[in-house]
Amino acid sequence: MLSTNLREQSSLIVRCLHILDCLLVVGYLWLLVVWYHVPWSPYYTRLELISFVLCLVSFQSFQLYRSWRGWKLYIEFLYILRAWGTVIGILLFYFFIMKISHAYSRVVFMIWSISSPFLLFVIHVIARKLLSLIRAKGKNVRRAVVVGAGDLGVNLVKEVESMPWAGIEVLGFFDDKIDEESLDQVMGKPILGNIASIKAYLSKNDIDYVYIALPMRAEKKIFTILRECRSLGARIYLIPDLYVYGLHHAEIQSLGKLLILNFNPHTEWKRGFDVIFSLLILICTLPLSLIIALLIKLDDGGPIFFRHRRITTMGKEFDCLKFRTMRVGADRELKKILAENPHLKEEWDRAYKLKNDPRITRIGRFLRRTSLDEFPQFFNVLKGDMSVVGARPIVGGELQDFYKESAGRYCSMKPGITGPWQVGRRSDVESYDERIEMDDWYILNFSLWNDLKIIVKTIISMIKGNGAY
Repeated sequence: MLSTNLREQSSLIVRCLHILDCLLVVGYLWLLVVWYHVPWSPYYTRLELISFVLCLVSFQSFQLYRSWRGWKLYIEFLYILRAWGTVIGILLFYFFIMKISHAYSRVVFMIWSISSPFLLFVIHVIARKLLSLIRAKGKNVRRAVVVGAGDLGVNLVKEVESMPWAGIEVLGFFDDKIDEESLDQVMGKPILGNIASIKAYLSKNDIDYVYIALPMRAEKKIFTILRECRSLGARIYLIPDLYVYGLHHAEIQSLGKLLILNFNPHTEWKRGFDVIFSLLILICTLPLSLIIALLIKLDDGGPIFFRHRRITTMGKEFDCLKFRTMRVGADRELKKILAENPHLKEEWDRAYKLKNDPRITRIGRFLRRTSLDEFPQFFNVLKGDMSVVGARPIVGGELQDFYKESAGRYCSMKPGITGPWQVGRRSDVESYDERIEMDDWYILNFSLWNDLKIIVKTIISMIKGNGAY
């Protein structure tokens, strides 16, 4: 995690570019209205204000102002398209709800919608070139050293080098490995000395920043650096080793005068999306759900729903709902089936599933193949026990027997009706470790954009019926 001052070198440029993009969009709209001699009205004034605010939020949300060093230009353009598409989508929804589309020129709005992302892209390309020229001339460069040549120090240097306008030049490392392992270079940067020699180095050299990238267990060395080096002209920053805890979404917060690490992912947006999406699905599929319920009832007269205890956040259990796909009393049959069929027991122990389960009913096999049996889980989402997209819902035995070191990550978020396992090979994944890796990947990389991609891929998988049983 970089200190705030590391970002100070680029924050002003980033803010200026952000504001410039928003002003460009609304200014271009005004220019088109004037060019096509469309009478100005309060509707256009309102559209200008709404567009500016939407661009301000959307452009930041889609991370248009990240470091693009090393990225292909077309990738940045795709991000601009996504951010701009969100703005246009919201505006069209606003026109539809307020029934005011007649107040605007269709020609102006169409030209504005299509050409604006290209203008934004041109501005970003120009900004890239200017920043590269400024840095090439060596202007506004800050000299820094890193204490600690381990993974944390290496990650810090990679992060600095990925920021073209940061203006930070890392001169080298200080680490005791020079004594223990006779190392003289890391990532092409020299090891300037052991940790004890940093005081003398700062006294003789003009250094702007010292970044301490040592593990927290080295508190004595950290305290020594803070005590001896704060009066030597360099600003000193400690890089918290958050990644050692295995959760990328950890963040620093305050509790009164204390700093605390929050390991609970920021999912407020996710809850709002879950509720709206689930309500829409339940309403749109109500006729289909009623037909499925009737078919299940007519098949054997048993209950329509099946409730199974699964794990949600903080390790709590809940009743996960599904349309019943097995015979009544299937749980009692399982022990007998596994006892009489060693190969089925081996499959169950490996995957907690049977590919050709003899307990499945006729309608149940169809529901499983199409994943329609999972529709009642949208009620679990509304209740707050599940999310639309997330890790697989698992039972307590799976958490204890298989997840082990990943159990903490799993319990940090709600399980999902769908997820990366659903859009991959689904039930065809034979390695349980691979399933855990998929869950870990999602928890460490979740975002609204990833959720939307997974939902679209899930629909395609349902239609194809790939890997479902």
